[in-house]
Amino acid sequence: MIPKTVVQMVRALNDKKAVDIQLLDMREIVYYTDYLLICTATSSTHADALADNVEEGVQDDLKLLYRNPSKDNSWLILDFGDVILHVFSGSARLFYDLEQLWGDAKRVDLSKIISD
Repeated sequence: MIPKTVVQMVRALNDKKAVDIQLLDMREIVYYTDYLLICTATSSTHADALADNVEEGVQDDLKLLYRNPSKDNSWLILDFGDVILHVFSGSARLFYDLEQLWGDAKRVDLSKIISD
């Protein structure tokens, strides 16, 4: 079962029109997080809006441990401990290809979360 806070994050991304939201279950692969949440933003302004909406949506339940934008604003990382959010530009997402890098991670079906 997906934690409530992760559902809130996915919905916050979807509400702000994030592109290609993916959730990777990392619990059996790494020790430092349970989930990687990955999406694409259409601009740096969109990326900031996505990150801010997620942060606001879970602020009562999760503390943001780390927020790091790349120098060229192509990648934004928000680390909440149990969940790490990666907001990419389209080109950066293709270049870093985290879904391939973590190819052995289980992909979580988000269709019911996004459609509710």
